[in-house]
Amino acid sequence: MSWNGRITAVLTDVGRAFSPLDRQLHLRSDRWSEGVARVGLRLSLGTSSFQRAAEDFSDAVGTSISKSSLWRLTQNCGQTLQEQREREAAVAFAPGQPGERPGHRRLPTHDSLAGFRANLSTDGGMIHIRGEGWKEVKLSTFSAVEWVWDEAHQEERVRLSRHSYTAVLGTADHFAPYQYAEGLRRDVEHAVQLSSVNDGASWISRITQLNFPHAIQILDWYHAKSRLHTVAQSLWPSSPQRQAVWLDAQLTQLRGGEVEEVIQTLEQWATQTASEVVRTAAGYFRENRSRMEYHAYRSSHLPIGSGTVESGVQQVIQHRMHRPGRGWKRTCATGMLFLLCDYHSNRFDQTWRQLLA
Repeated sequence: MSWNGRITAVLTDVGRAFSPLDRQLHLRSDRWSEGVARVGLRLSLGTSSFQRAAEDFSDAVGTSISKSSLWRLTQNCGQTLQEQREREAAVAFAPGQPGERPGHRRLPTHDSLAGFRANLSTDGGMIHIRGEGWKEVKLSTFSAVEWVWDEAHQEERVRLSRHSYTAVLGTADHFAPYQYAEGLRRDVEHAVQLSSVNDGASWISRITQLNFPHAIQILDWYHAKSRLHTVAQSLWPSSPQRQAVWLDAQLTQLRGGEVEEVIQTLEQWATQTASEVVRTAAGYFRENRSRMEYHAYRSSHLPIGSGTVESGVQQVIQHRMHRPGRGWKRTCATGMLFLLCDYHSNRFDQTWRQLLA
């Protein structure tokens, strides 16, 4: 069913509730106006629940609307957008076609990062799916990278801005085409430099390498620091002072580019203790060795933190979708994720026009 068919079914269902507004909002007796539907959808995405959206709608418009009406509106919009995003991901991820020109643009751009420094970070967040339990949503954040002067600390600091998001409820391989499609929309292929700061999850580094082999992959500094802190606690559980001295020494070496020295220290301790924490950390640092050149990254004005994607998981996914109760139906959750990503990517108006096309 087309967008117009889907939305008409919803509007017909709830139209009588708006009959007093026919003259005021240019409504027919059997359907909402485009403007009313647009406001309803925006509120459904920007608030924490459909109930809250219905309350805010009443405050803004001056009439009531049920949360179930907003739910149906959002579900139909989400299904339509999901179909569009599936087609776009298939086009983006398809092999080169005979006669396709080099540089051919497969998807239209939005807030192009061409000519800018750019960063890509990826992480996961959990939502409750009805009948399945808690399932992981994969999310990537694309950002512009700039250096700004920090007056308080009298130094330059990296700042990431102009974020956009893409998220999928599914496996890493299912998510990969959608990540690549968002990269095409942001035109990161023509960015001056592309970094990718993430935790040490193997699925993240794998799909990043698949989609953006030119990206400079970086292990998030906080994750590296946390690992070392855990090791210090394991080695000297009753001496916070010794923990602090040892940790400071390792972090100083790590910041200064002496990554191999830190790894050797961990490996030496792993042979001298039965601690599984120490052995695991030694393997973690060795496996991520190539993504821990922090001194070089800072010298090249690259970010070393993945806070943008962690805040994205909170803002885009969990604020709206991490809730108690029976959870989301999988079909509803999928469409909602696409809508939320576009809403928080500052392209709601563009998406709304696509839904009406």
